[in-house]
Amino acid sequence: MPNIKSAKKRVLTIKTKTLRNQMLKSALRTSLKKFDIALANGDAEAIDAAYKTAVKKVDQSVAKGILHKNTAARKKAQMALKLNKRSA
Repeated sequence: MPNIKSAKKRVLTIKTKTLRNQMLKSALRTSLKKFDIALANGDAEAIDAAYKTAVKKVDQSVAKGILHKNTAARKKAQMALKLNKRSA
């Protein structure tokens, strides 16, 4: 444990930020899984809604610094490919 007051403060802020990042990553993974489940079930409305929310979560993750922008672009492209294969 740190002894200096500012170092103690940094430990607390890092803990808070870590929890926030974990929460956002978890929500992102959940939305991606829901999209895959909706694809497996085949309900068109559910697929569309899940795709929109998953893309939104990916974009939000980039804005919050959770994902790199190229990683986000790759994930969105992969989802779009799955969506187009399913509808074709």
